[in-house]
Amino acid sequence: MTASDFVDSVSEANQTALSRLGSSKSLYAETNGELETEQVLHAAAIAEDAASETFHAWADDEEHAEAAELFATVADEEADHYETVAGELDDPPQAADSETPAIQSVLRAFDDTVERVGGLVGRCLVAKKSKEQYTGYFTGQADPQTASLFRGLGDDVDAQIEAAADLVDAICTTDDDRERAHEAASEAIQAAYDEYTESLEAMGVNPKPVC
Repeated sequence: MTASDFVDSVSEANQTALSRLGSSKSLYAETNGELETEQVLHAAAIAEDAASETFHAWADDEEHAEAAELFATVADEEADHYETVAGELDDPPQAADSETPAIQSVLRAFDDTVERVGGLVGRCLVAKKSKEQYTGYFTGQADPQTASLFRGLGDDVDAQIEAAADLVDAICTTDDDRERAHEAASEAIQAAYDEYTESLEAMGVNPKPVC
């Protein structure tokens, strides 16, 4: 199985969850039904800040040198993403001031390199869907500058997916390793999907139909 095969396999196994996370309802869930520009940017900033915290922590205690280097790189990119989004807000939030996103809680529980690299793939697949929704939202708001900003962040996520998949290929030398990485990726995606579902259901919205 090649690096791209691994990503394809994870995507296929989680097709329904990723499809719904890529629907217009995902932003509605993230903003608790407040689909206004400030709330959308607020949600995006928290997601970036929380991701940066997770990957910085991984980099600090990761024994595998190549993995630690990638985690540090992604952490720095996510910190830059946060600063970019925060620059669009008068009073940007910090992740510490909000409840930790479910996907980050799952990722932070991983202390094994194989699980971490798999989890990173899963997180990036979710982030890709999220960036597409942010881009679409601001396009719909006739704000091409902010749409372009999120499109650029999405390009970074594409590169992260490729780097994470290559690392899975390098680190996972056995079928068992690949299976564990695959399970970790799916666990991360499922955490995001469960949070999406719970948020919509709490607002009385059916999460199943894709918009």
